[in-house]
Amino acid sequence: MNCQEHPLAITLPNGQEMLGIISLPTPEVAPTDVSILIVVGGAQYRVGSHRQFVALARRLASAGHAALRFDFPGMGDSPGAPVSFEDTHLHIAAALAALQRHGPAGSRMVLWGLCDGASASLLYLQAQADPRVAGLVLLNPWIRSEHSLAQAQVRHYYRHRVLQADFWRKLLRGGIGWAALHDLARRLYLLRVRPPQAAHFATRMAQGLAASGGPVLILLSAHDLTAQEFSGHTRSDPDWQPLLARANVTVHPLEGADHTLSAHNAQNQMETVVLTWLGQL
Repeated sequence: MNCQEHPLAITLPNGQEMLGIISLPTPEVAPTDVSILIVVGGAQYRVGSHRQFVALARRLASAGHAALRFDFPGMGDSPGAPVSFEDTHLHIAAALAALQRHGPAGSRMVLWGLCDGASASLLYLQAQADPRVAGLVLLNPWIRSEHSLAQAQVRHYYRHRVLQADFWRKLLRGGIGWAALHDLARRLYLLRVRPPQAAHFATRMAQGLAASGGPVLILLSAHDLTAQEFSGHTRSDPDWQPLLARANVTVHPLEGADHTLSAHNAQNQMETVVLTWLGQL
């Protein structure tokens, strides 16, 4: 890969520091005017599952894009107490400032997030309008509620499970089939109950998407419950429906991919789609 990497100390308003790694094109690679901040999701640090964030940052840099990945407090090599994805706007702002200082001068910046890192990116734009952010890439955004989980499990798991002969054999033998039926009944009950919307973070995510005037790329893995929850919720929520229909929003399925793109071809598929999309900014 044609890139060079350096560690960065990212200073927060309270003086605390987060560790970041910036990947930059080598001198023989023409730099672009678009830089990417990778916002990790879940209990992960800057490397990611099966080094997926390392691979992404290096491929981006090889294509001319500066890319910064960093550890939130309490994760990886950043000290402090862990923070919820709902409360990371100060951390993302500090990381953007570091990318602005150490990346190509005058570059536009894109937030790339996985799972609740994608959610945090939307919540960042909801918390503060930031003209430095020129676009968003959201991979399998986290939007979970009891209702969305029940909807996804009934539609994508139980609907197929009850058609399998093995399920009914276990049921007749007194195996786990009865427990599964009980769980299915509970999920169906949850779907009949109108989910509370007030203050749920998914509402604020929608507000963040509405505040984004730049292009947005939403990537959804075909074999991922989190992606299925997002699809189910946004199809039925009146706050989300018009947003996903906007001209600046592209929803792209990743065929054969799981949540963290653990297969090499799935990671390569995502990187290729992102690079093509970045080339059109």
